[in-house]
Amino acid sequence: MREGYEGTGPGAITPDGCAVELYSRMPIGNEPDIIAAAVPAGANILELGSGVGRMTHPLLERGFTVTAVDESAEMLERVRGARTICSPIEDLDLGEKFDVVMLASFLVHAGDAEVRRGLLRTCARHVVEGGQVLIQREGADYHTNVPRERVGPSGSTIRLVSSEPVGDGVNSVRAEYEFPDAVWTQTFLARPLTQEQFEEALGEAGLKVDRYLTEDGVWVRAVSG
Repeated sequence: MREGYEGTGPGAITPDGCAVELYSRMPIGNEPDIIAAAVPAGANILELGSGVGRMTHPLLERGFTVTAVDESAEMLERVRGARTICSPIEDLDLGEKFDVVMLASFLVHAGDAEVRRGLLRTCARHVVEGGQVLIQREGADYHTNVPRERVGPSGSTIRLVSSEPVGDGVNSVRAEYEFPDAVWTQTFLARPLTQEQFEEALGEAGLKVDRYLTEDGVWVRAVSG
């Protein structure tokens, strides 16, 4: 496990506390539509942190070519129809470039600032000239509107229990996922970033915001700066 990260519940748990079986049950929302509307049709996409393929599979169905990267071999075993690469994102160097590089799941908010820098450098070195980097950010109230919960599929309850400061601008976040037949928890570290801090982090990696794709600013299209 990565330091500060923990997961409980049935099945394999990844180094950042994600449960493979849980993510196999979680539905995908409108993210594939947001992505498809933002990038060229048929683009070659490098998906960083693909997990079990919740976004990979809908993107394949929309005619994109996807290379799915995750540090969990157990997660990648669930991916179908895409090239898969098992590696920590921050260490990845494929010697290839892609039309689109995607960094979702709020990974840009990694608690370790050096890991975040590594993630963004990986994005920058794998995107073609004139290509796009799509990044998913936390919402403005992610760490303040707690506790909160929502009803998920199959009678599940998805609950963000707490977000507590642990120093150096980092919060320890605890989430619970309750299904009729199983319960999973995840504890992870996240670094809240203001819009200015986020854009500064992009700049460190040679990237800049091209456009905020959603009104809440959660999805962002960046380009080489």
